Amino acid sequence: MESRNENQTIANEREGLNSPERPENRQLVISPVAIQTARAFIAWTQPHLVPLVEAAFAIGVQTGEGTLLGVALIGWPAAEVFDDGDTAELLCLATDGRSDVNSRLLGAAWREVHAMGYRRLITYTRIDVPGTGLWDAGFRIVPSPLGRGSISGNGSPVDGDAARVLWEIRVPDAAVAVSGESAAGGSRGDSDR
Repeated sequence: MESRNENQTIANEREGLNSPERPENRQLVISPVAIQTARAFIAWTQPHLVPLVEAAFAIGVQTGEGTLLGVALIGWPAAEVFDDGDTAELLCLATDGRSDVNSRLLGAAWREVHAMGYRRLITYTRIDVPGTGLWDAGFRIVPSPLGRGSISGNGSPVDGDAARVLWEIRVPDAAVAVSGESAAGGSRGDSDR
């Protein structure tokens, strides 16, 4: 005698409800990606972008079957003012346009750099890009100390004179204070003992 769950599974299969082609059944997987693969994906999806300089690592979002849907290249800040040892830079993010891939990559990038000990992740957008995905992922606009556009390590403007918006996500100040107390040997009350 078949159970109710087995009957439901058989009915779902008959109607195609368990099919991997259904969007709600498609599992997305975050995984490391070779930097060369990420650059090739970026060239394919964003042909207007110039090749990037060095990246520390790349992550990607893939379907359960292994189809690459998006990549993120993460490295060190190009602007010396941000190269403080606590900040990483999201150099480029590219997707094939499917929903949720952008937010998954942004979340994974932040979790990865935070796990590596960085306390801040920055990125830039063109001024005509709304940055809704960044905002939804917890990034906030920062008034740029560099003025108009972003500046490379050698002081030359990046992308000509294009106006840029600086975004960041960081460890909350309260978390920094708590981690600082534990690194100093405990709470303030310990000195009274």
